[in-house]
Amino acid sequence: MKSGSRYLISSFVLTAALAAPAAIRVAATPQEHQDDNHHDDKDNKRIYDKSHNDYHNWDSDEDRRYHEYMTEKHREYRAFNELSAKDQRDYWNWRHAHEDHH
Repeated sequence: MKSGSRYLISSFVLTAALAAPAAIRVAATPQEHQDDNHHDDKDNKRIYDKSHNDYHNWDSDEDRRYHEYMTEKHREYRAFNELSAKDQRDYWNWRHAHEDHH
């Protein structure tokens, strides 16, 4: 019986040791971004920027900056969510190079 309980305890310790890193990784995961675009509240939309691994609040200021980008690139306005992934990436690269410094 003594060796059986020692085996059982060893199994629990081994299981806990193997499960701990997975539990820590799940707990430390930042906000999930299953949807690249999701509503933060009824007026703002949060958009995930995959290239820079961050979120942007799409509000009137961001929309103004997006219009500025489209004008600078001599492009006809299209809704951001209608752009190709490459064009969205180009915008976020431009946007990070033109950060607001308030």
